Amino acid sequence: MEYIYAAMLLHKLGKDITEDAVKAVVQAAGVTPDEARVKALVAALKDVNIDEAISKASAMPVAAAPAQGQEQKPEAKQEKKEEKKEEKPSEEEAAAGLGALFG
Repeated sequence: MEYIYAAMLLHKLGKDITEDAVKAVVQAAGVTPDEARVKALVAALKDVNIDEAISKASAMPVAAAPAQGQEQKPEAKQEKKEEKKEEKPSEEEAAAGLGALFG
């Protein structure tokens, strides 16, 4: 995903999506770029209109949530119970994680 994010960032900034540019963005994020992935991404995006692809993706319908009062499947209820048990990180842990992103 970091390669896709790099390409989207370059596009947003109006820069050309080249192998060197993608490598630079990925390296700036602290990741050693994989040459094969970079080449594959740049080749795949060569003839793609990114603005059009983004607009089509944002126009896709999403599944509606069940209406109130409708019974959910037992599996869905079980998943909700398990999700509630997960412990959220404290603010200090979250801040430490964000610090790792920016050095």
